[in-house]
Amino acid sequence: MLILFDNGTPAPLRYALKGHVVVEAIERGWDRLVNGELIAVAEAAGLTFC
Repeated sequence: MLILFDNGTPAPLRYALKGHVVVEAIERGWDRLVNGELIAVAEAAGLTFC
């Protein structure tokens, strides 16, 4: 599963999610986007949400 961490998620949490691909918003240049903007950009990039 691909997981997107937004700006408020503690980065070290990614190590507890073994078997998943974790991407941080800042890695994609999305660190200044919030709420609906972040979701819209992530969906446009092909990420899916549950």
